[in-house]
Amino acid sequence: METADVTGREAAVLDKGPADGLRMEVTDRPPVIQVAYPCQVEDAPRGVRVEAVYVYRRDYTVTDEPLRYGFDVASP
Repeated sequence: METADVTGREAAVLDKGPADGLRMEVTDRPPVIQVAYPCQVEDAPRGVRVEAVYVYRRDYTVTDEPLRYGFDVASP
């Protein structure tokens, strides 16, 4: 049984990787969640920022809240 409320928001949790255990609400069960961490840079031109990007993919075996998203080590 799915437990989404009338707004379509559901609880989700990230599994493994740098954001392990992070909890959030998602809408419409996205297949992928991207997490970005800012990186320290030296002498970057104005407006330039660098972020490390991590990808988490939905675990389709989990159908009730909290939905689970597993760290994808092979993602760019």
